[in-house]
Amino acid sequence: MSDLEAPLRPKRKKIWVDYFVQFRWIIVIFVVLPISFTLYFLTYLGDVWSESKSFKKRQQEHDENVEKVVKRLKERNPKKDGLVCTARKPWIAVGMRNVDYKRARHFEVDLSAFRNVLEIDQERMVARVEPLVNMGQISRVTVPMNLSLAVVAELDDLTVGGLINGYGIEGSSHIYGLFSDTVVAYEIVLADGRLVRATKDNEYSDLFYAIPWSQGTLGLLVAAEIKLIPIKEYMKLTYKPLVGNLKELAQGYIDSFAPRDGDQDNPDKVPDFVETMIYSPTEAVFMTGRYASKEEAKKKGNKTNSVCWWFKPWFYQHAQTALKKGEFVEYIPTREYYHRHTRCLYWEGKLILPFADQWWFRFLFGWLMPPKVSLLKATQGDAIRNYYHEMHVIQDMLVPLYKVGDALEWVHREMEVYPIWLCPHRLYKLPVKTMVYPEPGFELQRRQGDTQYAQMYTDVGVYYAPGPVLRGEEFDGSEAVRRMESWLIENHGYQPQYAVSELSEKNFWRMFDAGLYEHARRKYGAVGTFMSLYYKSKKGRKTEKEVQEAEQAICEAPDAEAD
Repeated sequence: MSDLEAPLRPKRKKIWVDYFVQFRWIIVIFVVLPISFTLYFLTYLGDVWSESKSFKKRQQEHDENVEKVVKRLKERNPKKDGLVCTARKPWIAVGMRNVDYKRARHFEVDLSAFRNVLEIDQERMVARVEPLVNMGQISRVTVPMNLSLAVVAELDDLTVGGLINGYGIEGSSHIYGLFSDTVVAYEIVLADGRLVRATKDNEYSDLFYAIPWSQGTLGLLVAAEIKLIPIKEYMKLTYKPLVGNLKELAQGYIDSFAPRDGDQDNPDKVPDFVETMIYSPTEAVFMTGRYASKEEAKKKGNKTNSVCWWFKPWFYQHAQTALKKGEFVEYIPTREYYHRHTRCLYWEGKLILPFADQWWFRFLFGWLMPPKVSLLKATQGDAIRNYYHEMHVIQDMLVPLYKVGDALEWVHREMEVYPIWLCPHRLYKLPVKTMVYPEPGFELQRRQGDTQYAQMYTDVGVYYAPGPVLRGEEFDGSEAVRRMESWLIENHGYQPQYAVSELSEKNFWRMFDAGLYEHARRKYGAVGTFMSLYYKSKKGRKTEKEVQEAEQAICEAPDAEAD
C-alpha cells in the first residue's frame, strides 16, 4: 500500500439514525428553510432600521446598553452566582463546537442589542462596530462607499465578535492576516464592570494582544474599531486549473500568490485575493482576484458574472468547470464575491439538501437558501449531533505554508474529504508571544511566502463527509480528529476553536501558548468570573462542580509566566 492509499475498512452496519439523517432534508425544506428565510428578512429589516438612525443616535443607544451591561455585572454575587456568560442560546452559535458550558450554572449577561455599525471613519479608515454586526451587514454598508473591512469572512452570518474572539480568515488574509489582526482597538467590559479601550500601544496593550482566540473569557466585547481599505466595484477573478499529485497541487497553490523571488509585499506580483479548491487527489482550481473598476469590467469582451443570484450554479461547482474548459477570467461584483460561499455553505449544502444544487431546485427554491446554521443545530437532538461528530468533518488545519503538501496527503490518508479549501494567511511576529505564533526562527529560513515580520500559514479547510462514510465503511470521527490534532501539534499548526476538539487540557496548551492569556486572566480579574478557555472549548457537557473545581485550581495555582 502506497503512502497515499487509504486503509481498507470493514463495512458499517446502518442504524436508525442513518435513515433519519438521510431523510433530514424533509425537515430542512418544510421547517428550517421557511423559518430561516423569515429570520433573514426580519434581520435585514432590523439592519435597515439601524442604518436609518444617525451615528449620534446609535452611539447614544450604545452607551445606554453598555451601562446596562456594567450594572448587570455589578449585580453578580461571586459567592452565590455562577460564572458569567452571554444570554445567547447555545444553538445560535455558527460554529460546530457544542456550547455545553452553558448547561453548567451561569450568570447571564444580555448582549443582544449590540448589533449596530457605530461609525465609518473615512479619515482614519476605521469602522467602529458592535460585536453582533455580521459580515453581510457591514459589507452592505461599506461596499457602496468603495470601502471594505480588510478581511471579510465569506459567510454572511459570521459576527465581528465571533471572528475576533475566535477565528476569521478570507482570501485577503495573505496580505492582512487573520480578522483579529485588522482590529485597531477593542472596547471591553472587564469582570469588575470597568469599560476599557485596549490598543496595541496604550496601557491595556497586553489585553489587546490577549483577546484574539480567547473566546470571550477575558471580558465582554462591546465594540471594536476595525481597519478599512479602499476597494473597487468588481473583482477580476482568474480561474486556473491544474492536474497532478497532491504535492504538485500544493506547489501550484503556493505559486499562485507567493513570488519565488521572495517579493511578497509587491502588489504587482501578489493578487488581492487568493483561494484554491482541491477537488480530488489529482485536480485543483486556483483562483486569484484583483479589484477592478466598473469601467474595466464593462469593457467589450469582458465577462461579468453575478454569482449570488439564487438560480446561479453554486460557486464551488462553477469554479470546477475550469477543469474542463481551462483557464478563464471573469468580473464579479465585489460584494457578491465576498459572499460567494454563503448560498451553499461552501459545499455543505450538498449534504444537507442533496438535490439543492440541481437547476430546477435553484430556480424554484434557491431564493430560500441557505438554511441558518443555528436552526440546523436547533433541530437536531443529541443522537443526530453525535452522529455528525463521528461521521462528518468540519475542521480547519492552520499549518505553515511550506507544509501544505504534507497536510493534504495526511487528510487524504486519514479522512478522504473532498473538496478541500485552501486559503493563506500571515501569522505575524508580534512584540509579545500570543496564543498563536509563528515558528521560532522562521525569518531566517526565507521560505516562499514568508517575510521578515510574518510567516505565511495556510488554512486547510476540511468540510464534508469522509470517503469511508460515503462508501458505507466504518469511520471513527473522534479518533480521526485526535490524530489530526496530534499532527498539528507536531507540525506547529493550530485548530480553530469553533470546531469540535478532542484535545486534553495538556495537549490544548501544547498547541496554544498560555503565557499571555493567563497573565491577562489574572490581571483583569477574569479568573472566577469567566470560564477558562480550555473548559469553554472542551467537548462534552460541563457540570457546575467540574467548572468550579477547574476555576478554583486556577485561583490556587502560582502565577503563569510568559515565555
